[in-house]
Amino acid sequence: MSPDVVSVTLRAAGFVALLQAVGIVIFVTLWRDRITQSSTRIRRLGLFAALAGVLLLLAHQGIEAAHMADDFSGMFDRDLQRLSLASSGGVAHFVQVLGLSLVAMGLWRPNRFGFAAIAGATLAILAFAITGHTSVQAMRWLLTPLLVIHILIIAFWFGALAPLWLVSKHETLNDAIGILHQFSRIATWLVPGILVAGLAMAITLVPNLQVLQQPYGQLLAAKLVGFGLLMGLAASNKWRLVPALEAGRAGAAAQLRRAIGSEYLLIIAVLSVTAVMTAFYSPN
Repeated sequence: MSPDVVSVTLRAAGFVALLQAVGIVIFVTLWRDRITQSSTRIRRLGLFAALAGVLLLLAHQGIEAAHMADDFSGMFDRDLQRLSLASSGGVAHFVQVLGLSLVAMGLWRPNRFGFAAIAGATLAILAFAITGHTSVQAMRWLLTPLLVIHILIIAFWFGALAPLWLVSKHETLNDAIGILHQFSRIATWLVPGILVAGLAMAITLVPNLQVLQQPYGQLLAAKLVGFGLLMGLAASNKWRLVPALEAGRAGAAAQLRRAIGSEYLLIIAVLSVTAVMTAFYSPN
């Protein structure tokens, strides 16, 4: 296995863990008074995701020197390690590790350090603007807020799926339906912002349509297809499965949980495509 494969695998896994942890912070902040039966499980999942994110980010930072050298021996090259740590990616990793550490602290002791989780989630999201294609563009003033909005909404959506699965399993039917309806109302307004912000960034970053024939453009197209499938799943949940659960239809809860699981896995696939795209290819 090459350093490139290990690097992009750690990058994708880091995305998943970070967005899951941040999303759970958002979820428990919005619905802390409604999740009476599943609160401990949700917070424990967020704590695990935050700690896993710290380890994955540190591992990814450690492998970056090998990625630069195109050989695992680069991990033991002090000059390459110093160069990696001083890079914008190294700074972003440091901020994200700090952010996830605060998230873990806040989820571990919410009564004493609850604010730390919100502060840490904010740091973890803002750190994405430190590095990457958007950070070196002349129109960074536009791209940075677009990127932050894009990632924040993804964290809200992706990070809520596992908690919603737990809510549908452990909360009373009335409470579960209430949370699902509230989430759906918020998501209806927010989730299209992922597409709007993403397209705005793509239009700003992509120099011409010929890029669509290159790996960067093809991966971008794959992300758009994935987003379309996700919107279809989300619509099915909203208009078919949640009403079926509300009507007490037999097997509706299990169907809903399977659909939420499918949505979760599909977002992981899209995040993996993003990891490959941002690690190896440029819009230029």
